[in-house]
Amino acid sequence: MLSIMSSIDAVLRALVDGLLFPFRTMPPLVGLVVVSVLASMGMLLVYKATSNQRKLAAVKDQITAGLFEIRLFNDDLRALFRSQFEILRNNFTYLGLSLVPMVWLIVPFVLVVAQLHHHYAFGGLEPGKRVLFEVALVDDWSTKVPAGEEGRPPLSLEVPDGLTADSPPVWIPSLNEVTWRLTPEREGTYAIGVRVGGESYEKSIEVTDRVVRRAPTRFAADFWKLLLYPAESPLPADGALRAVSVGYPPAVIDVFGVHVDWLVAFLVLSIAFAFGLRNRFGVTI
Repeated sequence: MLSIMSSIDAVLRALVDGLLFPFRTMPPLVGLVVVSVLASMGMLLVYKATSNQRKLAAVKDQITAGLFEIRLFNDDLRALFRSQFEILRNNFTYLGLSLVPMVWLIVPFVLVVAQLHHHYAFGGLEPGKRVLFEVALVDDWSTKVPAGEEGRPPLSLEVPDGLTADSPPVWIPSLNEVTWRLTPEREGTYAIGVRVGGESYEKSIEVTDRVVRRAPTRFAADFWKLLLYPAESPLPADGALRAVSVGYPPAVIDVFGVHVDWLVAFLVLSIAFAFGLRNRFGVTI
């Protein structure tokens, strides 16, 4: 299962990276609008294929008829209550009919959102501005690698040109974590090597304000981590490392001067485009 999920993540990473590549130097909202349009089209196609369109249309007509009855017979108490009851019943029917396509949509929705999250939720590092780099070890790390001086794990960094390690490692035994302070010297895409015992692992670092894929944390292989944090391939499940993290700042989307969370912008745009395109796709929502 882990290998299948890892393969799915790799394919989706390539697709999303390729889709957003032309918009990497533009404001984040531009690429997000394009993705929202494509997402709304995909949702409409899935909704049409998996829902009972005839029954949905009939139920919507019955709800509309009930609303007209309320306006026409608002002086007849019995007719008023009957119409309200029918509207309520038809609304529950409508929700039931909508549940099937929602079930089909939830898995691809989660996969897409998880990919987009790593493009839009985090800002890039800035040259000259320090950042924390953390390595977390598993609880039983000492059974996997021999302890070094003073019982510390044998960890070291392989820092490429363009990055500088400004401080010696700080070992926090209560958390099984080692922390460094790094300073980017110039823009670029870097890979830091983390050496533990005789093994070496890489962690990507993006020093740019472009819209690119950023992975704050590279986790050890786990199904839910692969599902929710697919930006990088996982660390070995049986290794001494639990996670490797870099402190990217949070980012927001500028929508005509208003700063909003990227997910809010994506949901609003996708729903708006879906309603705007539903007639062209012949879909009853």
